[in-house]
Amino acid sequence: MQSPLPVRDGVNATRLRLPDEGPWNTAMDYMMDRWGHIDPQGIEDRFDAGEIVGEAGISLDRATPLRNHTFIWYYRTLPPEIRIPVELNILHQDEHLLVVDKPHFLPTTPGGTYIQESALVRLRNQLDLPDLIPMHRLDRMTAGILLLSTNPETRGKYQVLFEKRQVQKEYECVAAAEPAPGHPAVGFPAVVRNRMTKSRSYLLAEVIDGEPNAETRIERLRTFDGPDGAARRRALYRLEPHSGKTHQLRVHMASLGLGIVNDAFYPELLDKAPDDYSKPLQLLARGIRFVDPISGVPAEYRSGLELSEAR
Repeated sequence: MQSPLPVRDGVNATRLRLPDEGPWNTAMDYMMDRWGHIDPQGIEDRFDAGEIVGEAGISLDRATPLRNHTFIWYYRTLPPEIRIPVELNILHQDEHLLVVDKPHFLPTTPGGTYIQESALVRLRNQLDLPDLIPMHRLDRMTAGILLLSTNPETRGKYQVLFEKRQVQKEYECVAAAEPAPGHPAVGFPAVVRNRMTKSRSYLLAEVIDGEPNAETRIERLRTFDGPDGAARRRALYRLEPHSGKTHQLRVHMASLGLGIVNDAFYPELLDKAPDDYSKPLQLLARGIRFVDPISGVPAEYRSGLELSEAR
């Protein structure tokens, strides 16, 4: 559903669905009951200023009945954020697409504690492109090629490519050269297929029984010595996902006993700790290929970034 409020400071207005019934007479009664303990004055001020709107952009006031609107929109008060000390590199820009190299630690879209400090909001503000939308996502800890749509009128043509899996993605990662104890030897190239789902207990992915819905081809490119004092050699791998499940590449590498270097989630969930910018996850979206739906010409974009632990 299209927001009646424009993007402000690079951030979309928040949409809220009002309940169909309940002990509240007005929309403000409902919001005060839900969030009045946090910022009652802020809620009242938004209603008085006409900054909360319903369908067709109609402003609500303190007396607007709950039943008058199903959805309402408003701008959140953005808390101050500490700037993540990384930069985005623009690789290509035209009237349809923006292609950037996203660094490690920067989320693709706003969420949680990262709003202004997301690739999308930074780019909207930097380039004055309020309609900018990512065509896919990279994990916060994953770096590399990110495609964004700059034109709402042609956006659907690119979205279809992703929906029909007509986009080929290539990743690189650094992991141990041989599987951890307890895992069988691996012959490369290898293909991992299994069924993945999001874990109910945490924001992780897990492998479950059932028809496979995730597939990755893995090729070992070269091996090299690990850091000083490390007993195990390391290797650089090329990963080609044929599906796009959450954390798929990290889970598939860990399932082989080849957990990606500096992965705090797989194969073991480590205690939450502040970001260590000297130890980025060694996973990079190296390239992306597709036939451009506007020009009909094959397109390919390659990351200029390098994994710090690759030798």
